Amino acid sequence: MRNRTRKGWRKYVNTINISAVVIALLTALPIYWLFASSFKPTGELGALPPSILPQNPTLDHYREAFGQYSFSTYMLNSVLIASVTTAVVLALALFSGYALARMPVRGKAPLLVGLLVISVFPTIAVLTPLYLLERSLGMLNSYHGLILPYIAFNLPFAVWIMRNYLKDLPFELEESARMDGASSTRTVLSIILPAARPGLFTAGIFTFTASFTEFLMAMTFNSEDNFRTVPVGIALFGSEFDIPYGTIFAASVIAILPIAILVLVFRKSVVSGMTAGAVKG
Repeated sequence: MRNRTRKGWRKYVNTINISAVVIALLTALPIYWLFASSFKPTGELGALPPSILPQNPTLDHYREAFGQYSFSTYMLNSVLIASVTTAVVLALALFSGYALARMPVRGKAPLLVGLLVISVFPTIAVLTPLYLLERSLGMLNSYHGLILPYIAFNLPFAVWIMRNYLKDLPFELEESARMDGASSTRTVLSIILPAARPGLFTAGIFTFTASFTEFLMAMTFNSEDNFRTVPVGIALFGSEFDIPYGTIFAASVIAILPIAILVLVFRKSVVSGMTAGAVKG
């Protein structure tokens, strides 16, 4: 009986492992194809049957992205806007999440529901009012014209992540600090902040990625080339009669790098934050 159970369990584990490998390969295939295509000459991109590896690798598409188009400007804009947004969101989410997780707050339950509702609210539903508001305030074609709405849209989810992570930390951490006469702000910065780093990394990755890849508001609010971000800049590559697919592939590869580096560098903290609190209710 034990042998049957053991064999059944092994079969189940093997099935899970095989499924995971298949899913990983299917996920990695488009990324590999994007990467390989960015090094193919223009004539080779449309060849049939398509080649798995570039037959005549070239860097021409990368040169065009930075030479013919203002891709370096788009990258700097996206990194700046996403970085400032992430820093402000994390600072506010840390204290807000602490208050919701560790302090008696009136109406906490409806407030948490409201955070969830706002975090899934479609951007396009408020795009026109936001545009009219920014136009009346003179915020179009500026950095803060994107940073402020990005903060507003990303903060609710970050607060939800931090609240779910902080509520599982032992209360003894704060009690010992209060016994030493530390204020609430001092307690958060000295005691809670170091313990909450996995949750902060998780919220930070989500916020940075959402801000870096956002398209609708960036396309609507910033029409001047000097303030365009990566998604908008890539979408406007080419002209009515020519679509430079190779240059678009090369620019997309470069755009992936900041997010990929962040995930690789902080992967352990992100996984820890997600498993410890980010996916809990």
